[in-house]
Amino acid sequence: MTERALIVGASSGIGAALARELADAGYETGLAARRLDRLKSLGERLPTKTSVAKVDLSDPDDARDRLGRLIEAMGAVDVVVLNAGVGDGNEALDWEPERRTIDVNVRGFAAGANVALDHFERRGEGHLVGVSSVAALFGNGVAPGYSASKAWVSRYLDGLRYRAQRLDADVTVTDVRPGYVDTEMATGGSRFWEVSPERAARGVHRAIRRAPRRAYVPRRWYAVAWLLKLLPDAAFRRLFA
Repeated sequence: MTERALIVGASSGIGAALARELADAGYETGLAARRLDRLKSLGERLPTKTSVAKVDLSDPDDARDRLGRLIEAMGAVDVVVLNAGVGDGNEALDWEPERRTIDVNVRGFAAGANVALDHFERRGEGHLVGVSSVAALFGNGVAPGYSASKAWVSRYLDGLRYRAQRLDADVTVTDVRPGYVDTEMATGGSRFWEVSPERAARGVHRAIRRAPRRAYVPRRWYAVAWLLKLLPDAAFRRLFA
């Protein structure tokens, strides 16, 4: 039986690379993002059946409606990947970038997760994959809203996983935490252990197959995450202030 995956945030970066990765593996795909023209162009090049929808997570109520209709158009989905997000540097702490980060990465993420969980619980099974970040592990004086929003994503996914367990629902929840990825959000020169969107997508696909509670992409970030948890606050101030 052909599996179906819905990718939110599929117009570029990790999301677009993941759409190609999953389609090559035989998945039918649903692609959602703000830039419909990019989605259509990507969908036309994929080897399996593809459905697309314009979805803007900065408007959570409208996003919920559009995602629900996309799932109906696909018939059902086995996997939902919530990959959409924004990540502006904001040393000046201007309100507009902070508000946008919260709207998309927090409110929009919760809206997408709510639609996914509702579908999976009615269907009886499913796999929710949320793309958080290694940045969830520490505060960042240059991008405080981004790190905080990704920490929220990780904790929210934990809560949804515990909820599924409490309800004895056959719903898997995976928190994927990429390190630096060469995407449109990236700024500046080369960065520590930066990988291509294609390599990151392979890591997300591996997490879909293996269904762990959390996965670092690439896997060597596990060691960094372990080290970060041991650092005292004084070390964080020196590194990320």
